[in-house]
Amino acid sequence: MTRYFIIATAIAAAGAPSVRAQGRGGGDWSTGGGDAQRSSWVRTDAKISPESIAKPGFQVAWKVKLPNEARQGNAVFAPVLLERYIGYRGFRSFAFAGGSSENVFAVDTDLGRVEWQKHFRVETAAGTATCPGGMTAASTEPALAALPAMNDGRGGRAGGRGGPARSGVGAPLEGAVTIAASMAAAANPAAGGGRGRGAIIPGAPGAPAVPGPRGRMPSMVYALSGDGAFHAMYVSNGDEPEPPVKFLPAHANAKDLMLVDNVAYAVTVNNCGGVPNGIWALDVASKSVANWSGNGVGAAIGPDGIYVTTADGDLVLLEAKTLAKKASYSGGAAFSTAPVLFESKGKIMLAAATKDGNLHLVDAATMTGTGAKTGLSADALSTWQDSTGTRWLLAAGAKSVGAWKVGDTLQPGWTSREIASPLTPIVVNGVVFAVAGGSRSSRAVMYALDGFTGKELWNSGNAITSFAPRSAGLAAGGSQIYLGTSDGTLWAFAFPIEH
Repeated sequence: MTRYFIIATAIAAAGAPSVRAQGRGGGDWSTGGGDAQRSSWVRTDAKISPESIAKPGFQVAWKVKLPNEARQGNAVFAPVLLERYIGYRGFRSFAFAGGSSENVFAVDTDLGRVEWQKHFRVETAAGTATCPGGMTAASTEPALAALPAMNDGRGGRAGGRGGPARSGVGAPLEGAVTIAASMAAAANPAAGGGRGRGAIIPGAPGAPAVPGPRGRMPSMVYALSGDGAFHAMYVSNGDEPEPPVKFLPAHANAKDLMLVDNVAYAVTVNNCGGVPNGIWALDVASKSVANWSGNGVGAAIGPDGIYVTTADGDLVLLEAKTLAKKASYSGGAAFSTAPVLFESKGKIMLAAATKDGNLHLVDAATMTGTGAKTGLSADALSTWQDSTGTRWLLAAGAKSVGAWKVGDTLQPGWTSREIASPLTPIVVNGVVFAVAGGSRSSRAVMYALDGFTGKELWNSGNAITSFAPRSAGLAAGGSQIYLGTSDGTLWAFAFPIEH
């Protein structure tokens, strides 16, 4: 085994690509909500399940204090995750967390230590409650417009690592299968191989779009600084291979930053810095910017384009890159959540909540649908599919999380115990994680709920020592759950490592 590790290190050091392997629970958590569809769902996991969480052992794995000053409630945003990065120092796993004071931090998620940090030296606005100034959007990695595979429609409690077991040993004299993959990529630059001088780095400015989930995975992480510049950084050290690209006017309150098919998207809210509300698109190759001014609330991306909810009560489908309007659905009241996309009975569906307490289901192909009264004024949604093939929608309200089953109509599922000001819930292998955000006078508490029944399985008690603003958010991957708090601490919860 030692010989194989040395070979892998030699390959990376010699200029071969740094490879991103599939993680311990499926694909990486690549953007806010986990994917471009905003599902907030990790389909399978090797350790986390309703049965395992109900037993003792899940706890704080590590915490790291990041040098970031909170700005008007914004602090450390939900990280994006890269599992099993193979570089010149071997196999690594990273969380990339943006900070409100123009910072990006790379944290080694196995060791709980800062690998590198980047501070953008830009002019920032003073900040108010609605226009906090500084960095307002979480960092992102490239995501796919195509909906993730459904694992034969059996998500939820299936367990495992997201696919069939495969040996790590390759053919005789070829080393481990991961090494063979590295060699193959290095030998075929046209498919995203070598990193020699002049090589194209997929995902970097000017590079062609990544072809799909089996193509060469990019080795960049992206951030939007408070002056409206779009930054592309190497995941290994935070260096920027090219100058940042102007994306938004300065001092916008931006959210929902995504990068899909080499086009970056962001939603602007609250008319901060005189920037009109709406959605913006940056073609990274040409550096051209498009804008649709439609009083946007949130956005998600699917195969047919970008779906945007608005405070004017419309759910709008826009064309990718150009943001030309293609179709719309009227919700009858202001939308209060970003849309989520999912497959149901062979169709791609949308769900979004309006401020009048309705939850809307919309057929993405026809942009027609209906609203159902839920009695819960939701400000965040997530979705998952259980082991029986049943699709669930989760909504975060003012004091609880509610769950509904998706059929021909919405069917009530369960309502959680009281969880004050919950952040957007996430689902990991049938376990719903929700956080009571707390306040300046009360600490945040994380809860684990059975996704089928809503029964409380575990909570963090007094472990978290600060509160979590709504902009913080949750992320999950590799059997760990991540949360940033207002004091600049990034927390990781997991089971103890077995020795």
